[in-house]
Amino acid sequence: MEYRRLGKTNLKVSRLGLGAMGFGDKAWRGWVLDRDAAKPVISRSLDVGINFFDTCDFYSMGESERMLADLLVSQVPRDSVVIATKAGNPMQKHVNGRGYSRKHIFEAVDASLRRLGTDYIDLYQTHIWDPETDLDELVDVFADVVKMGKVLYVGATTMPAWSFCSSLHIARFRALPAFVSMQCEYNPCHREAEREMLPLCRANGIGLVPFSPMARGFLSADRRAAEASTPRTKTDDYTGKLYYRESDFAVLEAVQSVAKRHEVTPSQVALAWTAGRTGITAPIFGPTAPQHVDAAVEALAIELSDEDVSAIEAAYAPREIHASGH
Repeated sequence: MEYRRLGKTNLKVSRLGLGAMGFGDKAWRGWVLDRDAAKPVISRSLDVGINFFDTCDFYSMGESERMLADLLVSQVPRDSVVIATKAGNPMQKHVNGRGYSRKHIFEAVDASLRRLGTDYIDLYQTHIWDPETDLDELVDVFADVVKMGKVLYVGATTMPAWSFCSSLHIARFRALPAFVSMQCEYNPCHREAEREMLPLCRANGIGLVPFSPMARGFLSADRRAAEASTPRTKTDDYTGKLYYRESDFAVLEAVQSVAKRHEVTPSQVALAWTAGRTGITAPIFGPTAPQHVDAAVEALAIELSDEDVSAIEAAYAPREIHASGH
């Protein structure tokens, strides 16, 4: 396994990050894995050298974090793994049980620490974009959890480039710990981050840890075929809203063609394309079986030619930018 610095920090993370949204409680999402099913996936990830594990308080309403405590934190030396989690989505029904107020973040970070069974979080990230957020308070409270020693580094997930840029400037102006990473959706048929976010991050030495490198499974198989449906494709309405455009299927067909030439799977080609873009530190993928881990590691060795890349990228059609910058 290759390791890279997370942005300009001295922290080293594996070339792949394991996303733990698929570990938790089936009552939250029917396709997630319970403890028994998740255990061999985490074990195999450690075997191949993955040290970067990403979760969130919102995943299975905390159960994903608890599972990482049981299957990861308690099983290996704490300093051997990099644990990332996130906050911002609703965790309580009341109005202050979400977002980026000092009140919620102080509560959220302590709750995540308890669930993860650790006394510090390596990378603490925003999760969703809330347009009502006061950026000064956001930067200030994330800096405070670093100063308290509860968090080592802070990062952000999908938000408009202007707000991320403003947050960086606020931190620098006030000499506060700044965001060191950006987690945005990025894959061959979702490239909106190329407009502003990726150039911004590259220019500022921000670590890019994109999620959904295989487009939430859309690029893994032709979902128009009944036999290619999965429990997730049947229930994940977000994927249906975001993908399934005519141009997305054109990208899929290009990816499949490249995969056939290389004698690998479309999933591996999609991951190889994402991992190979300039400035990408570690794509976050969500395996649900040990063999998915092996396939992802193998994808890192795939060398896409200029012709391959051009064929994949030529099929892409831009989509409108949402308020979140997505």
